[in-house]
Amino acid sequence: MRILDRFTEIIDWYPKHMSKEERRLVFKIDWLVLSFTCISYFTKNLDVSALTNAYISGMKEDLDLGGNRLNYATSMYYVGYAIFQIPSNIVLTRLPAEYYLPAFEVMWGLFTLGTAFITSYQQLLVMRFFVGFTATACWVGNMHIVNSWYTRQELGKRNAIYGCVSPLGSMFSGYLQSAAYTNLRGVRGLEGWRWLFIICTIITIPCSIIGVLFCPNVPDRTRSRWFTEREKQLCVDRLLKDGFAKTRGVDRTLFKRIFGNWRIYVFFVVANLFWMTPYPSGLPYTLWLKSNQQYSVPMVNNLATIAHGATIASTMVCGFYSDWRKNRWEPIFYGGILILVCNVLLLVWNVPEGAKFFAFLGLGVANGPTNLLMPWLAEFMSHDLEARSASIAIVNVGWVVINCIVPIIAWPTVSAPRYRGGYIWSTVMSVIELIVLPLPMILERRERKRGIDFRRTVLEENGIVSAGLEEKGNGVGDDQSFEEAGKVVNEKEVDVNTVAV
Repeated sequence: MRILDRFTEIIDWYPKHMSKEERRLVFKIDWLVLSFTCISYFTKNLDVSALTNAYISGMKEDLDLGGNRLNYATSMYYVGYAIFQIPSNIVLTRLPAEYYLPAFEVMWGLFTLGTAFITSYQQLLVMRFFVGFTATACWVGNMHIVNSWYTRQELGKRNAIYGCVSPLGSMFSGYLQSAAYTNLRGVRGLEGWRWLFIICTIITIPCSIIGVLFCPNVPDRTRSRWFTEREKQLCVDRLLKDGFAKTRGVDRTLFKRIFGNWRIYVFFVVANLFWMTPYPSGLPYTLWLKSNQQYSVPMVNNLATIAHGATIASTMVCGFYSDWRKNRWEPIFYGGILILVCNVLLLVWNVPEGAKFFAFLGLGVANGPTNLLMPWLAEFMSHDLEARSASIAIVNVGWVVINCIVPIIAWPTVSAPRYRGGYIWSTVMSVIELIVLPLPMILERRERKRGIDFRRTVLEENGIVSAGLEEKGNGVGDDQSFEEAGKVVNEKEVDVNTVAV
């Protein structure tokens, strides 16, 4: 155990200064929060990525999905996905998450099952809409929960774990489709791609039970049987010390709390630019592989998963690095440079095949730091839980709308694999994203010069620091100010070891 404790200190999972009591508490939080959110998100990605894998494994021919029909089917999913996101995350702050989220998981599992038995393109559109509508609560809801339990020093690493689930789900779906295509094709008269949707459902619905058992909701609303009353209070107290406020409720002021400052607008632009530009590492990469006659269907599936593996490795490295460096912007900036280089290579196109592989896989690597955008937003919105939850959904709706429109215009399937218009779009957006990246830091510094400091306000309102404490740092993950706050907390003897319940 000493070796394990030492290892967790070295990687800063449980920092050296963290007490044994808090380590046990954070371990329990990890077990509950990450087990539920990761498994839920995994099943969602399994179901969603099944469409692309089914398309290259026989669905295209069986349902006559020529032209841009795959784009339209994908967009129909995102239409359903966008409609309910913002209301869902607001409702989630009021209803028991341990029942709300698993209920939606069961529903999207049933619609995924229905996709296995469709016989026409029109039926596919209907099913994709309802899969999207019922899956809407998953990503934004789980993201809200993950970013409600951890301090700034922990958010990068935990979001990295959660962020790895998406490429893992896509990788597993690819392997699953290869197995279904090879071993189940024709079994009981069903094509291999139909078996993929059936298997996804068999995995998804039982996993919803995990949510009922383990989902802890958010700290000051948790009713989890796995926490003692003292532990529930300690969960709240340690977040207050780090400037994360308690719930303020949903009322008429919520709209102003969300849209009354620059945060939602800036992060809407910054996040969606960085989410949009690595797009070629997904479907365009898969269709480029498929266009190469030397690759069989199983080989295409297996090669496509390499980009997902690159994303997983990058996500973990960037998550740990951002916590160690105490900022989010730095790895995001490095990722933006890589995105620009890779999109330029693909725009030129007439490069060696090895350079194309580098570009596609490089964009997979660049997907890693994009997982830091939501914890970065959560830190900027730490003063308001409900506004933070709604902001996560609003920013993600932007990404959903973009995925409804941009693939049809810039990435039509009929343009595969060259996609000249798509690569022009991605290259231009890659330049713009690097220009706007510093905006959150610049605007917060200006805000502080005017005497506005939401983080310090939370500390003062809860009696953790005095009004005269001078904070250092720029508030963008630079936690020197909170080291100072911690000293004051220790002087007042209200740290997590001594807080009375």
